[in-house]
Amino acid sequence: MRDLRAILGVTNALAAPFDLNTMLGEVVNAAKQVLNADRGSVWLHDPATDELVLEVATALKPVRVPSGVGLVGACARNRQIINVPDCYSDPRFDPGVDKATGYRTRCMLTLPLIDHKDVLVGVMQVLNKKGGVFDEDDEAVATALASQCAVALQRVRMTGALIEGEKMRQALEMAREVQMSTLPSTMPAIPGYDVCGSFRPAELTGGDTFDLSLLDTGLLIVLADATGHGIAPALSVTQMQAMFRIAFQLGANLESAFMEVNNRLATTLAADRFITAFVGFLDPTTHRLCFHSGGQAPILHYRAAAGSCTPYMPTSFPLGAMALTKLKPAVVVDFLPGDVLVLLSDGFYEYCDVNGAQFGEQRVENIVGAHGKAPMTELMANLFAAVDAFGRGATQDDDMTAVLVKRMGPV
Repeated sequence: MRDLRAILGVTNALAAPFDLNTMLGEVVNAAKQVLNADRGSVWLHDPATDELVLEVATALKPVRVPSGVGLVGACARNRQIINVPDCYSDPRFDPGVDKATGYRTRCMLTLPLIDHKDVLVGVMQVLNKKGGVFDEDDEAVATALASQCAVALQRVRMTGALIEGEKMRQALEMAREVQMSTLPSTMPAIPGYDVCGSFRPAELTGGDTFDLSLLDTGLLIVLADATGHGIAPALSVTQMQAMFRIAFQLGANLESAFMEVNNRLATTLAADRFITAFVGFLDPTTHRLCFHSGGQAPILHYRAAAGSCTPYMPTSFPLGAMALTKLKPAVVVDFLPGDVLVLLSDGFYEYCDVNGAQFGEQRVENIVGAHGKAPMTELMANLFAAVDAFGRGATQDDDMTAVLVKRMGPV
């Protein structure tokens, strides 16, 4: 996988408390490295004036241009990547900057930066590929980088608003909004399967996350739990989730993505911080699940025919706990009609009642056995209701996250 580590490094850097120019400079430098380009720049969209503002560029000072002007404006207006192999033959190219600096632009990739709400936040340009012009592979890699840049812009702008005087409560609410935006907005529709996920943080933000995304390689299933809860763990799991998404977007397989993300986190997380995580792919045609688990357990496979749960243990240490040079083989599980994958963070199992007793694994298995034939949203509701009833008003001390995947059909 070409420069997967470098691209994951960009995603990892998004969680750092950089100022706007420093963070965007990191993105531009990575784009230059990965695409073997000479220069790069990032333009931010100013909705108040409908202008594009050049915030970062190699050897250039800030510039403002009306939206819709030139290549950068065309990209912003149409929201499509523009690959120009010969800039001086394209009438949209403005050679004014070249004339002012003595630099000559040969070829250029221009990409729109769109946030998770489909709002234009800017445009990224990468100039002069060394030894040739940009090809389709370069476009794919640049698109992945652009999506991460858009996420970074959203986060840094939020931080800027906080620096200008937002109070802690507002900061937590904004952090919660950012974290919630990384969760699936809708559940993927998969013929023959019923899937659902839910996240209930102990505070406004939490250290848990989950993902259910239908990719070319199957249904991606993620459940993760960072040590602690609050803003810092929320940033950690958001960082991890973004790294996995871009790795799979670039074609990495389960083993290489798990290894690279773990090793990246091992170099950046504090010594006392780690993330337990289940990461797997379900092939809905063969009904086969392959997964790695970094410290996340128990993983329950409810076997409808037997009416009981089979637990699986982790395949590796928690993500970020230590660098890895090899992995055990992924666990492979075949799903028969009626079978259910039950992934719960430890906020369920370790939920304590007013006397300090824990909810435990056996209660979870009993609920799954009693309601496994119901729709997964109903099973999910029963799990949360059972924990609440067990607690008898006890405070929720840890985040609670659940992912349920059921193969439909007669048992």
